[in-house]
Amino acid sequence: MLERSLKNNVEGDVLFDRFSLGRYSTDASIYQIEPVGVVIPKTEADLQAIIEIAAEESVALLPRGGGTSQAGQTVGRALVVDFAKHLNDVLSVSEDAGACIVQPGIVLDELNRRLKPKGVWFPVDVSTAAQCTIGGMTGNNSAGTRSLRYGIMRDRVTAIDAILHDGASMRFDASASDGRVNDLSPQGELKRDLAAMGARYAPLKAAFPEVSRRVGGYNIDALAPN
Repeated sequence: MLERSLKNNVEGDVLFDRFSLGRYSTDASIYQIEPVGVVIPKTEADLQAIIEIAAEESVALLPRGGGTSQAGQTVGRALVVDFAKHLNDVLSVSEDAGACIVQPGIVLDELNRRLKPKGVWFPVDVSTAAQCTIGGMTGNNSAGTRSLRYGIMRDRVTAIDAILHDGASMRFDASASDGRVNDLSPQGELKRDLAAMGARYAPLKAAFPEVSRRVGGYNIDALAPN
């Protein structure tokens, strides 16, 4: 049922054969878990359809980039969504703002190759730059060798356009902490929940040591203003 629904509604590749399941059972970690299936979205419309179908079928989704993680982040008993093949473009570059908009599947080295003629680069420099994707780096809050100077992914990502589990679109950026009371949409409610969580756990900030780089855990204290 899941495979048929995906093939009827997704333009990209839908893979449920044993060979593909075996390939996506591993990443750079020591773990090996066979996924439910694999889907490779070709467009954002594909991604929307995948999320909606997975919700209908009560199937967990597992996003995957380059598979370079060493803690098993991209293996699991879920529907693997591979972003690296198609959703890997640079959508815009603003030299004045020192910012760019990219799709999650773009590899870090490829992004910097595209940025080089403009005299800029993305400074979160990880050892797997030739394989890892920006989406995976964002999910892992990657750091890299120059993080003491340039910061980690959390410091270099200003906004994320996301599709939620129910298919709704939402932008996560600085305004996500506003919690506007007049926004009655589910997205507005989520923003208020995030802001409330940040306020509730703000005292945790005092319990964390002042270190130059902290990438473990959920960083809930970061939801608090300032």
